[in-house]
Amino acid sequence: MTQPPSNKPPLNPASGTRNGGPRRSQGGRTPERRPAPDPTRDLAFDIVCGVVEHRRMLETTLDRAGQGLDPRDRASAHRLAATTLRHLGSMTELLQPLLRREPPEPVRCALLMGVAQLLHLETPPHAAVGTIVDLLRRRGLAPFAGLANAVLRRVSREGQELLDGLDEDRLDVPPWLWSAWGKRARAISRGLHREAPLDLTLRPGAVAPEGGEVLPTGSVRYPAGTRIMALEGFEDGAFWAQDVAATMPVKLMGDVAGKTVVDLCAAPGGKTAQLATAGAQVVAVEREEARAKRLEENIARLKLSAKTVIADAATWRPDAPVDMVLLDAPCSATGTLRRHPDVLWIKRPRDVTALAEGQDALIDAAHEMLKPGGVLLYAVCSLQDEEGPERIKAAIARGGWKFDPFSEAELADMAVARTWDGMFRTHPGLWSELGGMDGFFAARLIKV
Repeated sequence: MTQPPSNKPPLNPASGTRNGGPRRSQGGRTPERRPAPDPTRDLAFDIVCGVVEHRRMLETTLDRAGQGLDPRDRASAHRLAATTLRHLGSMTELLQPLLRREPPEPVRCALLMGVAQLLHLETPPHAAVGTIVDLLRRRGLAPFAGLANAVLRRVSREGQELLDGLDEDRLDVPPWLWSAWGKRARAISRGLHREAPLDLTLRPGAVAPEGGEVLPTGSVRYPAGTRIMALEGFEDGAFWAQDVAATMPVKLMGDVAGKTVVDLCAAPGGKTAQLATAGAQVVAVEREEARAKRLEENIARLKLSAKTVIADAATWRPDAPVDMVLLDAPCSATGTLRRHPDVLWIKRPRDVTALAEGQDALIDAAHEMLKPGGVLLYAVCSLQDEEGPERIKAAIARGGWKFDPFSEAELADMAVARTWDGMFRTHPGLWSELGGMDGFFAARLIKV
């Protein structure tokens, strides 16, 4: 219903004042309270809006807007934003019948955060509702505070009933990805709904911090939310963070001791560290100076040795042909969706096509770096066929390569990851009873 015109000065929704004076209710009661600062939800709001409205990566906003924030607030903001993005599709569907008209995008983002707090983070209802109402008031969206209060209170009462009948697995994955993943799609989606644990790779002889579970491959797993820098042994370089699936490409290179191995696109350095601890003479190539610096810092903390080269891997060449090349190629990163759920809503099919072209160029560059009979271990943290098996088939078709399948013995500790034709492939739904793993693809080629 259209409201009659008012003779009162307009309300400033950000400050709750009229013409600069405090807004008082009838009877001279206390003015409406100003929302308290809430750095966790402010940062989470910036992250979610950045992804939904601008296709901005989660980490980009976290780094920019989260500078100077208390580490606990930063971690809490990341968890709230990631949970919202992980369940974005199903929560959007849940909200539809509760809204008479589509609200502005920032308001919808705030509502989604409120639903995530209520249904997935077990935040007490009064806190889940109140923090979102206050968020809207702080952000100049006070006219929508009443809407948020009403909608979220209803979700707090009827949330589970509203979820019943929704296919959350399918709704939380964009249709193009669901189609691309085929029969694996539902298992992958269920894996994405779980927060990723922390996996550690230990230096030889190092003792694992207490509280971990040793996995069949030797990685040590800790609960999601574990802060690696708080673990005993971190400062001494006893271990580094590396998902269990990400450890496998180096292991599948076989004996590297004494061999010269070029690690292309090497940052942040987990695989470089694996190669160094296995006795390889490592040349780590990284294009971006900031990432190369991070790699060097990680290798220094671990008290290991590797030569770092800041260069474009597509054009750089070693002084002499080398024994082995590890290429963990830039990719869509759909295999890391448990840790980076923003990728679900940012990447597009055309991105995969463009990345595949770059991957072909890097495979061809690796061919020029190798001795005859040298080994290329190609890997991507992607779930897409176009970035995995199709790149291997294309490389063989161009000539100069022989495919060398992984044997059952080589993958005895992770047999579920061996494909029928001897490639390596994982996804977040595997080892679900142990907490899952990232999605990875790897294959081995021999230069002929």
